[in-house]
Amino acid sequence: MTEYSEMAEQLNARLKDLLERAEVIEDDLRHPLDADWEEQAVDLADDEALEGVDDVLRAEIQQIRLALLRIDNGTYGTCAICGEPISVERLKARPIATRCIKCA
Repeated sequence: MTEYSEMAEQLNARLKDLLERAEVIEDDLRHPLDADWEEQAVDLADDEALEGVDDVLRAEIQQIRLALLRIDNGTYGTCAICGEPISVERLKARPIATRCIKCA
């Protein structure tokens, strides 16, 4: 067990949830357009909003995967700028943090 095993469990749970949500969004985006022009306009507007949400989810998924990689390679909890430890309180509040509060 690593020092951050509890954090890794939380990150993995969050990752699983985000991946499931992203899959639902992608399934919704794959639907065929309605034959009615007005419905198509509504669907396209909805799809644009969903694509924005999907982009945000994908960005968070990437950040979580990088945090899990840092846990695996032993660099998690170390500031990427100054090399000092990131406080546990900061990591609890923002588990994907790569910088200490001073460098943030």
